[in-house]
Amino acid sequence: MKRALAAISLVLLASPFAFAQLGSNYLDVFIVKVRPEKRSDFDAIGRKIADANRKAKGDIWLAMEVEYGEDNTVQFTSQRQNYAAIESGMTAFFSAIKEAYGPGGVPKMMQDFNNTIVSARSEIRRRRWDLTINAPKDADAYNKIIGQARWLRTTQIRVRPGHEATFEDRVKDVKAAYEKNGSSWVSFISQVIAGAPGNTYYVSTLQPSLAAFDSAPTLPKLMGEEEFAKWQKASGEDIIMGESILMKILPELSNPPEDVTRSAPEFWKPKTATAARPKAKPVETANASQ
Repeated sequence: MKRALAAISLVLLASPFAFAQLGSNYLDVFIVKVRPEKRSDFDAIGRKIADANRKAKGDIWLAMEVEYGEDNTVQFTSQRQNYAAIESGMTAFFSAIKEAYGPGGVPKMMQDFNNTIVSARSEIRRRRWDLTINAPKDADAYNKIIGQARWLRTTQIRVRPGHEATFEDRVKDVKAAYEKNGSSWVSFISQVIAGAPGNTYYVSTLQPSLAAFDSAPTLPKLMGEEEFAKWQKASGEDIIMGESILMKILPELSNPPEDVTRSAPEFWKPKTATAARPKAKPVETANASQ
């Protein structure tokens, strides 16, 4: 429990909401464990899938790889306004692959993809804008945060059954401490509603570099040592476990919205490598003596 609480405290110290105008109400998350010996094949297939969706204006998502956590884990996250958007996103995704590779392209691509992974799982997370710390004021500010991000730090928090309300009160205490003391640090909160056991929340922070995490404000200083000690003890009664990971964004496997790419097009729009045309073999000249 102490380790779980320490991990959660760290993310709140160091820290992809109901503001529909900022983006979406849900996150559609697909997480895969890649076979180490198949990583190059996985990346090649991922680039083909992303390129097909870019060209055909298919589905949109951000791809991230775990750098500190379980190795060879890749996460694909799409913003969704509602459940209907999840379905339409899936339709757009497969239609783009079909357009690029023909009627048989979808089953072939999916089979090739599945051959490179050990396992896969999906989650739907509801964005908790009411708990999010320093939520962006408008869509432009939100897209700028995403567009300039290169790293994501996220903590998965499992809450004890029946403790959801008190846990959320603790998060609101942190939110108030950050926002009342003038901190501009942003931490996005989401809650799993399908695909994970129990009551699971995520606390996530996006930054342009690893070094940027060093500038995080400290919660004991914002709350005061005495209030922080009370908060820490109360939080420990609500939480089963917590796990923090650091993920690096993979632009070559992503297909983000245009509003996101606008802030850094050179990062988000990697050029597709073209295969070099084979050189023609030189024609052998006949031996003069023949």
